[in-house]
Amino acid sequence: MKELLRKLTEAFGPSGAEREIRDIISSEVAKFCDDFRVDSLGNLICVKRPSKPTSKTKKVMISAHMDEIGFAAMHIDDKGFIRFSNVGGHRPHTLVGQKVVFENGTIGYFGLEKLDSPNDLNFSKMYIDIGAKNKEEALKKVKVGDICGYVSYFYDNGDRVISKSLDDRACCAILIEAMKKVKNPKNELYCVFSTQEELGLRGARVAAYGIDPEIGLSLDVTGAGDTPNGPPMNMELGKGAAIKAKDSGAVAHPGIKDLLISLAEKKEIPYQMEVLDGGSTDAAAIQLTRMGVPSGTISVPTRNLHTPSEMIDMSDYEAAIELTVEFMNADFSKI
Repeated sequence: MKELLRKLTEAFGPSGAEREIRDIISSEVAKFCDDFRVDSLGNLICVKRPSKPTSKTKKVMISAHMDEIGFAAMHIDDKGFIRFSNVGGHRPHTLVGQKVVFENGTIGYFGLEKLDSPNDLNFSKMYIDIGAKNKEEALKKVKVGDICGYVSYFYDNGDRVISKSLDDRACCAILIEAMKKVKNPKNELYCVFSTQEELGLRGARVAAYGIDPEIGLSLDVTGAGDTPNGPPMNMELGKGAAIKAKDSGAVAHPGIKDLLISLAEKKEIPYQMEVLDGGSTDAAAIQLTRMGVPSGTISVPTRNLHTPSEMIDMSDYEAAIELTVEFMNADFSKI
């Protein structure tokens, strides 16, 4: 289980450059689905069909985004220093001195100009240094438009793990593990590993339009309020899978939210309720597809989000797998 997490989190795959991570996930899921395809935006769509559909069988889309936050080379100066644009949300103070890797393997780090005041810290005062002596040498390794992501490794601290891109590779792993466990689903399952979530839920929006599901579920991480002077949030590491009530992009469909709570309580799966002030998930895109889709979210509480050192608790991860499996086989006739 942890080895799958390691493989997924250490893979390269910022938004718009998901080829490597998609190939890894494809190799993991090929034998556990009836069909899979890649759509025009790069989403990996895996289908599991029931052997004997009934009147209660629904078309269910479950989405976990496979992209991670990153950066794009924006300008290379005469001395070979690279100015950059963010791909997804970053906080400047977390970048200084961090290493990044481009898709071709070129490594660099974030440098910082001299500041008159700490309040002047922003992306325009920063650059990526790949050790080039001049622009000509830099251009042999990096071109304007090339995308890079954090260099970080998976650390197993026992009950908790630390890595980059647990947002949302942890949930990609959850979806893979759930697909393995569901041998003969009661519903027609469209398991989507979506692209460009960090740029505005783009992949899920396209995938949902093509699939036209009757029920939607997003698997994503969420914040945690259990650190010193942390934000006042209900979610804590080790308290179970989080069932979302709302975030800044969507209010969970009450039928889906109540079903998830009922499934968790019936199967004695640890859970906690989530309200998130900032950020959203693929559920917000699925929910507004075509005529509208009843949708909800299962989340994994995560510390230090959108940094190279995100942390989750493995018991929350396992609870999310169990709850996802139950959801895949649920009766949605009363939604």
